[in-house]
Amino acid sequence: MPANIEIKARVRDFAGLKARAESLSDTPVEIIPQVDTFFIVPRGRLKLRELAADRAQLVWYARSDAAGPKRSDYRIHETGDPESLKTSLALALGVRGVVKKIRYLYLSGQTRIHLDDVEGLGHFMELEVVMRPEQTEAEGRAVAESLMKELDIAPEDLLDGAYMDMLEKNSGK
Repeated sequence: MPANIEIKARVRDFAGLKARAESLSDTPVEIIPQVDTFFIVPRGRLKLRELAADRAQLVWYARSDAAGPKRSDYRIHETGDPESLKTSLALALGVRGVVKKIRYLYLSGQTRIHLDDVEGLGHFMELEVVMRPEQTEAEGRAVAESLMKELDIAPEDLLDGAYMDMLEKNSGK
């Protein structure tokens, strides 16, 4: 099963972090509007990430809710009919909630640097170190920790959980 080493952090200086991410990126920034519908599931998290009217990804993932670098196991399924799939999943499982964001994607080596402007929450960043089959978790964590230093991410800004969890907390659920 594919795995990442991930971190999530609150961002205090979005423009400054964008400049640092751009200086580390191997490619120009990609700006991606996303709507993530989370479904009620017994294990892990399941979301439909809508990228366009005719393009989405069904993403299942499982990771611990701990601050700092952590392993995330995931599966992704592409679909060209997001609305039909969302309706079926909502009927079968129920909708947990929706997260809307603008994602700024930078690629640095094997790492995806996400700078997110999340509706109702603010600015955040995520690192996803895409693990190679031969890599250990320790090696992936070392990559994440090195990038955290280069991006000037303070340990006190690290977060646990997902945006969906934060939105639920804010709404009192």
